[in-house]
Amino acid sequence: MTEPRRRIHHGWIVLIMGTLVVFAALGLARFGYSMVLPAMQEGLALDNTQAGGLATANLIGYLLLSAIGGALASRFGPRVVIAAGLCLAGGSMLLTGTVASFIGAAFWRALTGIGSGASNVPVMGLMAAWFSARRRGLASGVAVAGSSLALIALGPTVPRVLGAYAEGGWRVCWWGFGAITLLLAALAYLLLRNSPEDVGLQPVGCMEDAPAQRPAATSRLNWGAVYSSAPVWHLGLVYVAFGFSYIIYLTFFVKFLEAEADYTRAEAGNLFMLMGWFSLLCGVIWGHVSDVIGRKGALVIVYLIQAAAFALFGLAHGSVGLTVSAILFGLTAWSIPAIMAAACGDVVGPKLAPAALGFVTLFFGVGQAAGPVVAGAIADAAESLQPAMLLAASVAVAGAIGAGLLRTDDG
Repeated sequence: MTEPRRRIHHGWIVLIMGTLVVFAALGLARFGYSMVLPAMQEGLALDNTQAGGLATANLIGYLLLSAIGGALASRFGPRVVIAAGLCLAGGSMLLTGTVASFIGAAFWRALTGIGSGASNVPVMGLMAAWFSARRRGLASGVAVAGSSLALIALGPTVPRVLGAYAEGGWRVCWWGFGAITLLLAALAYLLLRNSPEDVGLQPVGCMEDAPAQRPAATSRLNWGAVYSSAPVWHLGLVYVAFGFSYIIYLTFFVKFLEAEADYTRAEAGNLFMLMGWFSLLCGVIWGHVSDVIGRKGALVIVYLIQAAAFALFGLAHGSVGLTVSAILFGLTAWSIPAIMAAACGDVVGPKLAPAALGFVTLFFGVGQAAGPVVAGAIADAAESLQPAMLLAASVAVAGAIGAGLLRTDDG
């Protein structure tokens, strides 16, 4: 007598789809800008402050939806919110490719950010619902690898598109980013589910013979457990440092290489891709490390590694130092969001995890929104991006100090 075939737990399908959501919401919508920036900046005649301003507009949009998106997901379910967010981001990227001025570009980049926030924050919170506490860090780490896949894909592809379409290449890039995102929006709606209970399952990692329990229909969400929680506020303040520092590094990564390190467009794209390859498993590794040694210890280590990467990028005078910088950042690139997603589930539980992650992402968004425009203004004043990279390193050190002051290892 043969044993019945086991079906793949739907949690793994949710995880794969979640990774693709991150690929679109962050990888294409945000990090795609770094690759397109030099050509777009030339095509629209933008200075560094305006170039940073476009990134800031995108991140302000993300900031506006970061807290609301998580709360909406907790109230109405992540599936619809994620799909709608991707639709908005995809449509806005298509229209970014049509602009003729800074104002038009800023408007559509802001709407892209709103769509990104509405999709990325809930999908990361969804990992807490579909995976048990002992698998939560690992799952979050896999999901954030969507950004790595984007770096790997964009590094060699964007320079080829820019070369093939000359002055209009950056527009074609945005049209491609938008079309892919709209396709993934449809897939997200078809494949994602709000919770294991919706399909009669337990989260991945729970005892297989544990009976599925559906929360009582009359249960009310304890919002105070999120917005008045001291550990949640502390996590948010620590998260500011990552938002401010890493976005400076990534926004101006390709621009720095081409303008100040004499890299060709293809060489810069290859280093961007190399960073992506090294970042591919960083969320998995550091999410698991945080499961083992605690969220606090993992955060301190990651912040210090990133501080070294940013400082080396600003101080290096040759390809070896720049390559080491890219590798160091790649090894830790998306680890902090993965750890934060797991920490929020630790602090408030899986039901409120999307709202808690949205709330701390509000702090993260403030740092992100400020970073590019501040860095761009500093670069215009100093006629170099080097001081901006050193500022990013200093802020990352501050993040390590703040993480070290967390009261418990789990946040």
